[in-house]
Amino acid sequence: MPSTATPTGPTLSAWRDYDEAACALPGMSLGALVPAGPPTEQADRLWELGVRRVRFGEEIDLTAVNEPGAAAHAVQRLCLIRDLTARAVLVEWRLHLPAEPDDGWRDLSHLQPPGTLTGLADPAAALTQWRNEHYLCKCLWRQGPGFVQIRDRRWGDLRRFTADEPAYREAIDKLAYGAPPSAVPEAITADFLAERLIARSGPLLWWLPYRVNRWIQEAMAI
Repeated sequence: MPSTATPTGPTLSAWRDYDEAACALPGMSLGALVPAGPPTEQADRLWELGVRRVRFGEEIDLTAVNEPGAAAHAVQRLCLIRDLTARAVLVEWRLHLPAEPDDGWRDLSHLQPPGTLTGLADPAAALTQWRNEHYLCKCLWRQGPGFVQIRDRRWGDLRRFTADEPAYREAIDKLAYGAPPSAVPEAITADFLAERLIARSGPLLWWLPYRVNRWIQEAMAI
């Protein structure tokens, strides 16, 4: 997992346990890691390495994503947080959001809450609500025979989006780790934006729900 190449992904501090006190014991720290391999495999590789708690060294700033490189940089990190959340890994990170819209944090509220949140009119209130209302499986997607379904509770109630057209499944694959709008049919992009299932970071769109790896109860009840 540690990479000797020039890092393109985030440098993470990693530990083998969730509990902060346990992480201070000898042998629990995995040191600084740069996730290797394709983005689709990074969270799985960290999990297999024994990582249960990570800390991102740099703040994710979504007010500075106008350039393709900056957007890709931010999206890569947010997608890794999404995938680690799906694994129930404890993630420590910091987030700076644009001031508008004031409820923009809700789009990300299925992710592990950040340690600090800045940029909003009342970031302390937003962060407190995010922490108090967060739980695993808050916004997820799953694939059945011939359809995909998204189950979203970020706004309190259960919202379901089900599609049996193959183009929707293909669009999820393309948007999973960021893609330009031209990569996906306009009608599908409009549907996903209307349901706030994708986010726009500069010139990129990326998929918000995670495909859950750790169920909090029996799968039939989710």
